[in-house]
Amino acid sequence: MTTKCEICKEKIEQTFLEKINGTFFGKGKNKKAVCSNCQKKHKDKLKEMI
Repeated sequence: MTTKCEICKEKIEQTFLEKINGTFFGKGKNKKAVCSNCQKKHKDKLKEMI
């Protein structure tokens, strides 16, 4: 399963247990993945996603 960042649309790296190097924001079906680089750069956009 490949996961893409909602902000930069880049592929998010995964560990060997298929955990992502990033975070999921939102609840239920509205979960969106964000990479760690975008988390650092776009803190204001992340507040809007919650």
